[in-house]
Amino acid sequence: MTRKLVHETDAHRYTLRIDGDLVAAADYTVNGNAVSFTHTFTSPMLRGKGYAAEVVTFAIDDVESTTTLRVVPMCWYVGKWFDEHPERAGLLTR
Repeated sequence: MTRKLVHETDAHRYTLRIDGDLVAAADYTVNGNAVSFTHTFTSPMLRGKGYAAEVVTFAIDDVESTTTLRVVPMCWYVGKWFDEHPERAGLLTR
């Protein structure tokens, strides 16, 4: 089983693929000094296995380590992720 987390910059999304199949994605837009996560998706047959959390963690880690952007969690799932990870709240902005 091959797992691959990728930042697809041209598509403005982070993805998790398993054996080449798209399993989960987090879409975003950049507005000035903020990145707004607008939508998180997990393949319906694979929900409940932590794949969305895995792709969002990868995305937030990437934003933090490679940019100076702050995060706007417009998607309910990304907002929930931050509720569950209060130690990362310093990345948030309005």
